[in-house]
Amino acid sequence: MEVSSATLDRIDLKILRLLQSEGRLTNAELAQRVSVSAATCHRRTQRLFEEGFITGVRAEIAPTAVGLGALVMVGVVLDRSTPESFAEFEAAVLAMKEVLDCNLVAGDFDYLLKIRVRDMADFNKLHGAKLIALPGVRQTRTFFVMKEVKDNTRLPF
Repeated sequence: MEVSSATLDRIDLKILRLLQSEGRLTNAELAQRVSVSAATCHRRTQRLFEEGFITGVRAEIAPTAVGLGALVMVGVVLDRSTPESFAEFEAAVLAMKEVLDCNLVAGDFDYLLKIRVRDMADFNKLHGAKLIALPGVRQTRTFFVMKEVKDNTRLPF
């Protein structure tokens, strides 16, 4: 669903900004912060969900705390550039829990994958067992992230 910021007023934008930075706010706290009644705030928040402005709410987990300290970016080149080969590759990637993000990109690669694993040995196992076996993969280029400078940044609105 395509949404347009033209249908958002200043209160909607404030609700979005607050929820993006503090997703655990109660409706009462949110209503107080945007200076509307709890009922109005609830109605507006529900509309923002229903109209696709808010797509979900989740906790941000510290990767190293759950044993996933290695972040790896993988550029993938497919052997064919057809809608069918793209669809087949995308379906296979969607089934891989290790892949956090998969983006069709312009440039040297067809896709750029963001992957979380325990360590380099864990990635080596994943690479040999799953990545190179993905449908249509001709080539991969792997980049181990040495330092995460900025990650999961809030939208700039």
